[in-house]
Amino acid sequence: MPAATEPEIVTLGCRLNIAESETIRALVNGRDLIVVNSCAVTNEAVKATRAAIRRARRARPAAELVVTGCAAQIDPAGFARMAEVDRVIGNGEKLSPAAWRAPDAVVVGDIMRVRETAPHLAASFAGHARAFVEVQNGCDHRCTFCAIPFGRGPSQSVPAAIVVARIAALAAAGHREVVLTGVDLTSYAAADAADLGALVERILTDVPALTRLRLSSLDSIEIDDRLFALVTQEPRIMPHLHLSFQSGSDLILKRMRRRHSRRQAIDTVARLKAARAEIAIGADLIAGFPTEDAAMAADTLALIAAADIVHAHIFPYSPRDHTPAARMPQVEPALRRARAATLRAAAAERKAAWLRDLVGTVQAVLIERRGDAGHAANFAEVRLSAAGASTGSARTRTITSPVRPEPVERYVPGAARAPAPGTIARVRITAATDSELQGMSL
Repeated sequence: MPAATEPEIVTLGCRLNIAESETIRALVNGRDLIVVNSCAVTNEAVKATRAAIRRARRARPAAELVVTGCAAQIDPAGFARMAEVDRVIGNGEKLSPAAWRAPDAVVVGDIMRVRETAPHLAASFAGHARAFVEVQNGCDHRCTFCAIPFGRGPSQSVPAAIVVARIAALAAAGHREVVLTGVDLTSYAAADAADLGALVERILTDVPALTRLRLSSLDSIEIDDRLFALVTQEPRIMPHLHLSFQSGSDLILKRMRRRHSRRQAIDTVARLKAARAEIAIGADLIAGFPTEDAAMAADTLALIAAADIVHAHIFPYSPRDHTPAARMPQVEPALRRARAATLRAAAAERKAAWLRDLVGTVQAVLIERRGDAGHAANFAEVRLSAAGASTGSARTRTITSPVRPEPVERYVPGAARAPAPGTIARVRITAATDSELQGMSL
């Protein structure tokens, strides 16, 4: 637990929230404060936010407790009524120093009027091996199930010059990997970079010290030729794409108001993997969307294999107030949960097979914990064996991995020393469980 005079930031939800929490940490430094940065993507996320608020109050009864984030933006009055909560700050205000100095119990404006994002990008990510940089916020689309536009407002993009300067500073501070985040990342458009591909090109050109660039969730229909070429040909872009598929049924996709078809999703993955075979595909999938019947559910189940999804985020449908889907004929909650469990089992089986296929390879792993675990470029979790984590030396030298052309640290046998968090180690994969790889650093 943080000291009583230090802020505690509790972050729920997406990578964008992680990035914004680091900015908030800098804004409230030195205060006896708890900030709960909330999520509203599902009803369960809202429940988790309320539970986190209650736990935080029990742990630090004397601290000021402030709730911000999407759930706070959508229902400020509901959170203000909680006995544990002292203040509520909206998404449009949470990165503003003035909001954190204001005496008002509720500082929540009209998110639909917000026209700029990230006035203060985080200068550091203490405790994180990778840094998250917000480049876009908000969404102009209106998927029928989604309440996030009401929490984030319209799409806004950070000028490329600001993004490049921040990433350069993070690379200079020792961060080897940066993740670009946004609510609708592929809608990025700024005056000095017309689209996401142009932004990525500029980052790679202007920040040569950056070793690894990772992209968060993408809308597959918006992967244009320039972005496709970058993610398949540029070795500094990690071979891991998380795609917002949501369903494998064409009729359900139409009722969700998604802009891609099942065939387009499958074809996009096939093109990506034909150009860069090692790309690992992640995807969001919703089980039990309103009107979904058994055949539609089977289409989504089959998509896991058809699109080779190995990093699946699966959610039972959760009706959100004021969304069109909440007014559609609903699938029974128990059936939603059962279909989600079926999807999770199929996704877990496919992931386990993928991990087994990686045994015997050498992976460049960003070490994230005290020398014993991290993630490979394809985002497989890798745990170092006791021998692999303790047979190195304090001396390191930079080499080029034969598997991926990026600087990695080789540990020369000698005095016991594990790879340091934040370094990239060459790891020979010796075994796999259903959820992670195991190996020894070289």
